[in-house]
Amino acid sequence: MIWYEDEVRQLETKIKSNLSTSDRVVFYGSSSIRLWSTLAQDFPDITALNLGFGGSTLAACAWFFERLVVPANPRCIVFYAGDNDLGDNRHPEEVYLFFCALAEKVRRQLPDTQFYYLSIKLSPARWDIADKIRATNKLIADKINELPNFKTIDMTTALLGTDGKPRREFFQADGLHLTPAGYQVWKQVLQQLQIFNNLFTY
Repeated sequence: MIWYEDEVRQLETKIKSNLSTSDRVVFYGSSSIRLWSTLAQDFPDITALNLGFGGSTLAACAWFFERLVVPANPRCIVFYAGDNDLGDNRHPEEVYLFFCALAEKVRRQLPDTQFYYLSIKLSPARWDIADKIRATNKLIADKINELPNFKTIDMTTALLGTDGKPRREFFQADGLHLTPAGYQVWKQVLQQLQIFNNLFTY
């Protein structure tokens, strides 16, 4: 995990400079979270804190949970990771176990916090492992059905075309990361579900 250390330390500094806020929503996870640079504009009625770190796996997110998420003391966590684990040839069952480890930490250390798991997206760059991505999403969604305060949000389907494949305009040239149009789709999914309305008074 040492290769994440510099970025994690930067995030720790960011958290310390924002400790006065007690009603924040933490967006936590891999580069798909880190690169969501318009969170403040997309969700102006919440206090969003972006704690994504580049290239992170779900395993890394579980590893750094105590250093990054617990000190932020969020009322709500929006989480995306698992993409890179599968890209590193991890099996769906392994990614599922990493998620279980993270979920247990959330339950023990932040038992009253709402946790939203954003399903792993199907992307042009990783279309060859689409079956593994679907299998991982199902394993994790089934687990989440057993957990109070946890919910799965399908962020995968909205990025697909009528042929069931990822729509190219929603992805950058690398075929993996989202374009501004892709993030607008994700924003609309979260807005339509009104997941923050139960937490905050507008």
